[in-house]
Amino acid sequence: MASHEIKAVIFDLGETLLNFGRVDRGALFKEAARRSYEFLRQEGQPVGPYTRYLWRSLGSLRMRAFLSDITGNDFDSRAVLRAYGEKKGFDLTEEQWRQMNWLWYEPLCEIANVEPTLAQTLTELRDAGLKLAIVSNTFVNADSLEEHLVREGVLDFFEVRMYSYQFEFRKPDRRIFIEAAGRVGCQPAEIIYVGDRIDKDVNGSTGAGMTPVLKTAYTNEGKKVPAGVAKIDRIAELPQLVSSINHQRLCGTRS
Repeated sequence: MASHEIKAVIFDLGETLLNFGRVDRGALFKEAARRSYEFLRQEGQPVGPYTRYLWRSLGSLRMRAFLSDITGNDFDSRAVLRAYGEKKGFDLTEEQWRQMNWLWYEPLCEIANVEPTLAQTLTELRDAGLKLAIVSNTFVNADSLEEHLVREGVLDFFEVRMYSYQFEFRKPDRRIFIEAAGRVGCQPAEIIYVGDRIDKDVNGSTGAGMTPVLKTAYTNEGKKVPAGVAKIDRIAELPQLVSSINHQRLCGTRS
């Protein structure tokens, strides 16, 4: 019988690799709107009064989020911003649209933190021969997310990066996990999936045949962890956990 040694680790983003904690979403949205509005004004775009810009942007986001909840599909933030802007007569280059999308994300980036030893831990996992990847439910365009990962010094560890807005399904749909397994070139049983949500990450990866690992976060406080699911407080615990799992599987195969 095959031992299914762990050969890959796939990560969620929010509250897993990037820690945001409980945030004041209203304050963050207003700050993002202010920055993007000032950028448009400086570029001479017909942006109109700030208050109107703020509330129309909020209304558009809420509508898109509502539709996502109904359809189960995430939207591309930059595509939505561009459609809205072109309707209002904004004339921006590709680089300016990218900058606009970043300004909407930047306030969230500024409050985020990662473990001080994250790069060291990822290096240890990679040097052990493990493939590393990201699968995240998000509507934030990849350009902004990956700029954030660049600033944290960890983007290059992840050859495979999958964001739900790029697909017609999202976690906990097993299809996104199966797609990820194919892209990293491993069987699901050879993959650990690390995330903070029991409903999206643990249940979804389990359903796809992966080994789930739950990272401690406010999103799972007080919730019952399913039997047999490993829980970690820090990403730094993963090298030892992978080693332990592989040892147990090897011993189980021999017996």
